[in-house]
Amino acid sequence: MNYILFDGSYRNQLLPFTFTRPVADIRIGILTIREKWEMVLESTTTTVTEDYLAEKWPLVEMEENVMINAAFLPTTGLLEQVKNLQANQAVFFKEEVVAFYVTEDQEVDFDEYDRRELSGEALFIANTWDIFSKNAQAINEDFELLTQDRTSVPIPSSINVINPENIFIEEGASVEFCSLNASSGPIYIGKDAQVMEGSLLRGPLGIAENAVIKMGAKIYGGTTIGPGGKAGGEISNAVLMQNSNKGHDGFLGNSVLGEWCNLGADTNTSNLKNNYAEVRLWSYEDEGFARTGLQFCGLMMGDHSKCGINTMFNTGTVVGVSANIFGAGFPRNFIPSFSWGGSAGTTTYKTQKAFEVAEIVMKRRGVEFTEEDKAILEHVFEETKKWRRD
Repeated sequence: MNYILFDGSYRNQLLPFTFTRPVADIRIGILTIREKWEMVLESTTTTVTEDYLAEKWPLVEMEENVMINAAFLPTTGLLEQVKNLQANQAVFFKEEVVAFYVTEDQEVDFDEYDRRELSGEALFIANTWDIFSKNAQAINEDFELLTQDRTSVPIPSSINVINPENIFIEEGASVEFCSLNASSGPIYIGKDAQVMEGSLLRGPLGIAENAVIKMGAKIYGGTTIGPGGKAGGEISNAVLMQNSNKGHDGFLGNSVLGEWCNLGADTNTSNLKNNYAEVRLWSYEDEGFARTGLQFCGLMMGDHSKCGINTMFNTGTVVGVSANIFGAGFPRNFIPSFSWGGSAGTTTYKTQKAFEVAEIVMKRRGVEFTEEDKAILEHVFEETKKWRRD
């Protein structure tokens, strides 16, 4: 069977992260959504996404296909339903299509389909804040998936350990003279990751391959440090997707960073309003601030965005793609893509300069800044210019 992950109706509610990737390539838990599906299906997947992303993530359609809404994570009940789908059958969660069977060139009309309700618990991301608020549950699911019928490398004797049976360390990881507390959830440390001495880590926690936890870091549960990421200071219930750095002192809580982000030393994010009121967060879909239903919500930062030392982010701040933030005071709690500046005001961060920085940053990690990457960012620049103030 050919499996295809499609963006679905939640894509616009997951901006700024879906400006630069399909929904399937959002990281929640230890793995991306695509990685989860490919592991449980034991099959590769392709993607239905926005036209400007399709060159980097092309669609491969065959005679028989199962389409899966990428916002939905593969729970046991859903996985069984997906594997058993037959012609003209579809799985729905309320009014949202979750998966359906389609043949090549078939015109899809769900009124003619056998509609089935999703079996068991639904685990999905419909808003940016779901990425961190559901991250602890996703880490638990991924831990079971990644460690089933496998044995961790021995835990070094220098480590202070609580609940060692809930800790898994991959080959090549360096972990010494730190504290691992897995009493509230599992701790996964990926291949060739490095946990430096003096780190205090609590589960559920996912540290992906080649990630680095700096000396003395304090990392609380519900946190993911993606592949190649660097983490230091104090972090609580946050997701760093891949190759992003929060390597110094300062607090990051109830937050999500995309790829290739960097937080300067002593950057701090507020995750709770002084009056303890519900946090409102910028919605690209509504072009205004939307209710989250959350009391704790920090920073949502899109790919390639960065901030200078001592930056202070207000509760519920959204930063777009390729923004550069610096200076004293609190910046606005919505910073459009390709903005340059801070609380005193912003100008447009020209694409030529942004591309030069992206190429240097990616090259340091052995990754090429391709023409496809450039075309995607150029599209985002044009799509988001209506929100910039020049």
